[in-house]
Amino acid sequence: MMTYDVHIIGGGMAGSEAAWQLARRGCKVRLSEMRGGGDSTPAHQGTGLAELVCSNSFRSDDHENNAVGLLHYEMRALDSLLMGAAEIAKVPAGSALAVDRDVFSAEVERRLGELPNLDVVRERIDTLPAAGLTIVATGPLTAASLAESIGKATGESSLAFFDAIAPIVHHDTIDMDVAWRAARWDKGGKDYINCPLNREQYLAFHQGLLDGEKTEFREWEANTPYFEGCMPIEVMAGRGIDTLRFGPMKPVGLDNPHWATPEHPNGRWPYAVVQLRQDNKLGTLWNMVGFQTKLKHAEQVRLFRSIPGLENAEFARLGGLHRNTFLNSPLLLDRQLRLKSAPHIRFAGQVTGCEGYVESAAVGLLAGLMAATELAGQSWTAPPRTTALGALLSHITGDAEAESYQPMNVNFGLFPPVDDAVKKKQRKAAYTTRAKADLAAWLG
Repeated sequence: MMTYDVHIIGGGMAGSEAAWQLARRGCKVRLSEMRGGGDSTPAHQGTGLAELVCSNSFRSDDHENNAVGLLHYEMRALDSLLMGAAEIAKVPAGSALAVDRDVFSAEVERRLGELPNLDVVRERIDTLPAAGLTIVATGPLTAASLAESIGKATGESSLAFFDAIAPIVHHDTIDMDVAWRAARWDKGGKDYINCPLNREQYLAFHQGLLDGEKTEFREWEANTPYFEGCMPIEVMAGRGIDTLRFGPMKPVGLDNPHWATPEHPNGRWPYAVVQLRQDNKLGTLWNMVGFQTKLKHAEQVRLFRSIPGLENAEFARLGGLHRNTFLNSPLLLDRQLRLKSAPHIRFAGQVTGCEGYVESAAVGLLAGLMAATELAGQSWTAPPRTTALGALLSHITGDAEAESYQPMNVNFGLFPPVDDAVKKKQRKAAYTTRAKADLAAWLG
């Protein structure tokens, strides 16, 4: 029996990547995967490591103008297992990186199987280990027994079972000549951006919510707990014409200064208001409060751009609602992905609240590097926040607002802004050029 340096729980994207990074650095690793040991999940079809359960695409591979393409670039620079396997399994997909899912999983298993200091054990882990360096990378379909153990360790309110995802808007695309900043009754400072609707606009928006094309829950999602706690906005709309006006679109206490008159110098209350709340410390991203939805993405863009002030909105993320087990990571994890209450345990992948295959693997990669650095007795230096890896890590471990934390894809809204002098059309290239230079310096 091998004596292990690190125990990794979960053989998906994040767990496989963490195992690779550790074992390649000489660490002895036990990788536990319940599939193939008599257990499975409602979404998986087989027992292969790093099985792609939904799309076969890793999205854009454009590392000059796209944040996820930049993440690909950075992961390749760090000898990513999954980027290497994707190259072998690649299928034609234009500027995107897509793979044959069976070839991809087989290549991941082959490469991990060649590492003599890595054991893949088909077993279900029901409780968090009490000691020993551990990386939990069990993903959105964490087994109920382990989820219960995580809940006890973190507090039940810090473990979610649904992504109640509200859309997130890039701040610089909000029309502040229409919207304004204020808190209700002017309490708490100007903490919200408010978009006003008159009666006619509200009625049209309400009807649009009712008529819009929706996605359906998968069969295995339908009975997931806590659905009532994250009600889609279109379901609320279906409960009555004024339900939203007494809920997330409540206008009371919000004087619109753009509607000021001599008789009402502070403005008047709108018929309804859409509020946006700051979503990251940089103030570049703002989420639409209470707007979790099952509307299809094209419907969301069309309908939400009918809201005054959001006519030209660009979305860092659109709304959604689907089953997922994830932590309130900004509250619970330190800057090295360690559970504050039990620092021998790290979390990685989608359970930390990142969204997407690539992001999950990237966080697994970072967790592996952190654990390897700790085992070597060295100090960890995080990648700069100007890189895709650094921006994603910073968002998960403290830069996101814990109160409204929801899973997020990598996007340029997570990065420190580039110089205001950079023209809008050149900003994406400015982000990636800066990131590559800073990554090279960090690697050096």
